[in-house]
Amino acid sequence: MDLPDLYLIRHGQTRWNAEGRLQGRLDSPLTQLGRAQATALRPLVDGVRAARLCSPLGRAVETAQILFGRDFDTDPRLAEIDVGAFTGRLLAELRRDIPEAFAGRPHEWYDRAPSGEGLSGLQARLSAVLADLPGPAIIVTHGMALAMLCALATGKPLADVHPACQTQGALHVIRAGHHDILPAVEVATGQGRRGTLEGSPAGG
Repeated sequence: MDLPDLYLIRHGQTRWNAEGRLQGRLDSPLTQLGRAQATALRPLVDGVRAARLCSPLGRAVETAQILFGRDFDTDPRLAEIDVGAFTGRLLAELRRDIPEAFAGRPHEWYDRAPSGEGLSGLQARLSAVLADLPGPAIIVTHGMALAMLCALATGKPLADVHPACQTQGALHVIRAGHHDILPAVEVATGQGRRGTLEGSPAGG
């Protein structure tokens, strides 16, 4: 897929993230850490000439507001994958109660969530987003949606990009199929790190 430059951001940590609770299409507010993660990313996107797009879900909008003020557009196709009956449940409890649903690779359970959207549905709507981009874009979205965007834009299997694309407080830059993670700021220490998925399935 011939794509413009992409700058992908997962929303900052939320209350349900901290609890280990699955959000899907529901929402919870950013934590203090989540707001700090978004603030720390602002210097990386300031001055980038690109469309600013965001999931309409509250946690992504709150992150985008910290990054851009009001200067962004929402697109419902950028919402997180719908996890159906698993929405609002603690992941640890689900793994304990129905371990068979979580067998295999870390992302495969999304296809086993009762009444969920499934990975094929997520892939279809995000492929449409990428096809509609007229030029470079900064996209604020969610963990699984970001992983799927990375897989589509790099041509890598979802299994290879999924763990690294769950990172919060990081800017994922994809140019000509090459994926860099910048800088994965360590908010608590003020230190940063840099990684890449090129030639390394686990990323930085």
